[in-house]
Amino acid sequence: MTAATATRTGHRWVAFAVLLLAVLLVSVDGTVLGVAAPFISRDLATSGPQLLWIADVYSFVLAGLLVTMGGLGDRIGRKKLLMCGATAFGVLSAFSAYAPTAAVLIAARALLGVAGATLMPSTLALIRALFPDARARSLAVGIWSAAASAGASCGPVLGGFLLEHFWWGSVFLINVPVVAVLVPAGLALLPESRDPAPGPWDLLGVAWSLVGMIGTVYAVKEAAVHGLRADVVVAAVVGVTALALFVRRQSRSRHPLVDVRLFCDRAFSGVIGATLLAVLGLSGLLYFLSQFFQLVQGYSPLQAGVAEVPAVIGSVLFGVLAGVLARRWSTRAVLSAGLALVCLAMAALVPIGPDTGYPLLGTALFVLGSGIGLSFTVAGDVVLSIVPAERAGAASAVSETAYELGTALGIALLGSVVTGVYRGFDGPPGTPSAAHDSLASAVEIAETLPAHHAATLLTAAQHAFTHALAVASAVGAVLLLVAAVAVWPLLAPTAAPSRRT
Repeated sequence: MTAATATRTGHRWVAFAVLLLAVLLVSVDGTVLGVAAPFISRDLATSGPQLLWIADVYSFVLAGLLVTMGGLGDRIGRKKLLMCGATAFGVLSAFSAYAPTAAVLIAARALLGVAGATLMPSTLALIRALFPDARARSLAVGIWSAAASAGASCGPVLGGFLLEHFWWGSVFLINVPVVAVLVPAGLALLPESRDPAPGPWDLLGVAWSLVGMIGTVYAVKEAAVHGLRADVVVAAVVGVTALALFVRRQSRSRHPLVDVRLFCDRAFSGVIGATLLAVLGLSGLLYFLSQFFQLVQGYSPLQAGVAEVPAVIGSVLFGVLAGVLARRWSTRAVLSAGLALVCLAMAALVPIGPDTGYPLLGTALFVLGSGIGLSFTVAGDVVLSIVPAERAGAASAVSETAYELGTALGIALLGSVVTGVYRGFDGPPGTPSAAHDSLASAVEIAETLPAHHAATLLTAAQHAFTHALAVASAVGAVLLLVAAVAVWPLLAPTAAPSRRT
């Protein structure tokens, strides 16, 4: 079944619905652990750093492999890669659900990142094949981005519901029935799409890309938590060197994995940077607000998930409206507005306290989701409009790398701020050092103490965590403010030919 046949027979929207299943797999898995973190910490006896690795190693590995997998899909076929990756994703999700130790779960999450890297660039590239018409493609990208941001926002809700009835492994098992539907439906409905003249596979370029991305991100994450240790310096040098070698090799190659010359286009560079920073704010806030709701304000896992529903509503609503708004105003106006909304949401949480009422938190989450919906939709549409169809996989992979890197850095960088500030709290005399690792550890330790000492420890730890969350929100707000201002001049007037800029 070719793309043209799919279009003629009216199957393209049905096939598009299949692609959305793959999008939901990846996006939900990136945030569903937020409400499960306290349970994983308790059952697997994880340290604070281990808990962060469980949360973000998936996105680190995924980000490191997206460009590679996007190029691979251009060569072997995006449908074939999507089907293989989805099957592996289902198997590894089942394995993760029964991980007996923190180390095994971290390894399983890393392998999930490998499988996940095959999915997102394939879906966005196949949209290009299914919808050659620019207007229909713009609508499809809007729905696709709304599904991605809604999936990320729904992760805590779904996780909370499952944790009300099952153990923490259930947040991984939910992927299995989705894969059971996705694979046979995809085989039957999706068109195959590939670069007709892809050239040879650049294995050395693949190696430079993976080593460079993972090394650099590891260095940033560990430096924020532990400072410039020897391993951090080595990782930074190796990562930056590998990325430089990757860029140099791709710029000289006749058949590059990704055309690095795309970054000379101000529109392309602008939307990639905007995507990264917008998602950084979303992932960081959702991850730590889930813990705030449960461990500070006493919400159940389901209540904590439902509390974040306003972010889902905002992301879906404004994700679908983004294309209309961009045609009415301009690409850069909508993108700048989206970043400004994320900035505003994070700034609203700076005065947060343990007793902050839900109206403020719910409003901030709605504004956050609205900003993500605008930013991510416009970014995806611009990327697909700039590149030729045969390079859609690799270019989509760059966009998705920014998304996943933003997810990982949101948890890692804002998490490092939260962890660093939290560790300095003054507990009552005799407080075990483990209570300073994470709020979840403090809660667990308090359960073993006499009532008076437990209450004193919990009060101190909860205030420290809330203060740390406020500091992290301030840092994120500053980053997003800079991005909102910077993206305006970066987007050239010709960023999207179908729109006024």
